[in-house]
Amino acid sequence: MTKKLTPALRAVKALTFDVFGTVVDWRGSIAREGLKLGKELACAPTGPRSPMLARRLPAGDAGSALGPATLTNIDSLHRRILDRILDESASHAGRGAEGPLEPRLAPPRPWPDALRGLKRLKKGYLVTTLSNGNVSLLTNMAKHAGLPWDCVLSAELFHHYKPDPEAYLGAAAMLGLKPHEVMMVAAHKSDLRAAQAAGLRAAFVQRPLEFGDPAKKDLKPEKTFDVNAKDFIDLASKLGL
Repeated sequence: MTKKLTPALRAVKALTFDVFGTVVDWRGSIAREGLKLGKELACAPTGPRSPMLARRLPAGDAGSALGPATLTNIDSLHRRILDRILDESASHAGRGAEGPLEPRLAPPRPWPDALRGLKRLKKGYLVTTLSNGNVSLLTNMAKHAGLPWDCVLSAELFHHYKPDPEAYLGAAAMLGLKPHEVMMVAAHKSDLRAAQAAGLRAAFVQRPLEFGDPAKKDLKPEKTFDVNAKDFIDLASKLGL
């Protein structure tokens, strides 16, 4: 397995995964819930990839929306975003609020290759989340979708959200590993660059449908990343699995 890998890659023992956008299609999942609620309330239509939803949903694990010192968890952030979208949709449709809304957010769906890819990667590495999502959300999502994590790590545990270095270094320390023995896997280049700055390795995985704004779609391989892959299956192959 390791003969074709560089010395740097042979040293990697654990893969930490960004979850929202990299493992699951969270943007599309929230959009689908918004569409259903919009129909129920006769609000302005919002399709699964509508511009309104795309603009309001932050990329990936929403670190930029949370901010480094904010302790609001992802569940609360998603709820506020959906509330705001529905309120605005009702207003645009000429309707006022008819009472409190209770968003019913279904667990995000994994990308088609996620489960099979994770099971292959699990044969050679410890696989864990490293997400800004709260632990309860990540564990419930894993149970619902059958995601085969060896453990569930959240930036919530370190009181620092990505891209703060404490999140990446905290994960390595909790796994009993040195930073260079951990590889961050993400569809968001900013996440990977922050991980590299903290001493972790980086694997970029393309997720073309993750970005709501086409202008923000950046799928080009980067020489600065240790691995560039089309999906988790391709990542497993490039890691010799």
